[in-house]
Amino acid sequence: MPLIHHVATGDGRPPVVLVHGFACGHTDWDAQVAHLSPRHRTVAVDLRGHGASPGTANECSVERYGADVAEVMRALALPPAVLVGHSMGCRVVVEAALQAPEHTAGLVLVDGSQFAPKMEAAFRDTFATPEGYANLVQSWFRDMFTTKSDSAVAAAVTERAGRLPRPIGQRLMLDMLRYDVGRLSTSLSGLRVPVMAIQCTFRDEQGERRSMAKGQTTPYLDMLRARVPSVRIEIIEDTGHFPQLDEPARTNALIDSFLAAPPAR
Repeated sequence: MPLIHHVATGDGRPPVVLVHGFACGHTDWDAQVAHLSPRHRTVAVDLRGHGASPGTANECSVERYGADVAEVMRALALPPAVLVGHSMGCRVVVEAALQAPEHTAGLVLVDGSQFAPKMEAAFRDTFATPEGYANLVQSWFRDMFTTKSDSAVAAAVTERAGRLPRPIGQRLMLDMLRYDVGRLSTSLSGLRVPVMAIQCTFRDEQGERRSMAKGQTTPYLDMLRARVPSVRIEIIEDTGHFPQLDEPARTNALIDSFLAAPPAR
């Protein structure tokens, strides 16, 4: 099977592999590629069914995505790389690290999360209505940006999300839920590489996305600390779900610091 679409740029060690989130694409990392590629080999991918990578709903799962990223790393014969995942991509890079440990030097998890079991009923009720899925995607992505975001960028990202085919989108939402409930904690415990989490937002008790504040924690971050006791957690406060777009300089600086001195694992 052909490799998923990927763009490899620059040279230098450790390589950096960049993995986007749900209904997103490799161009979300353009600012990071521009910053990192003068000193590091960078590889930005389009997951199946996204961007330039074809895919059907039946082919889309967290584990399959992780295998696809692992296959790219093997095909490029990458030395151990730092894998950077955003949102859904956090789950994907965890799976890629487990499936290709020989090519993995560390993980950076950018604004990850964990769905609760109760979300299954909410998803299925939403999908039962003709416009439910589309309305949910639009609502999700509108909440991912703040008043400080570039409005044109926010609009373009939201419009792109709306173009993800409904069968793929619904399959991925349910698959992320499945993964989070049944596998995420165990997968994190199986990691044997340094991990940094860059956290920017959380969902409050009403399910609304909120920006983080310095020193704040969340159930997701507490779970990370329990499963990966050495995890380094960095908060980018007062921003939205896409720090690589809204706060590229701060995001780049944190990635730089991890590449220079990853914590022990």
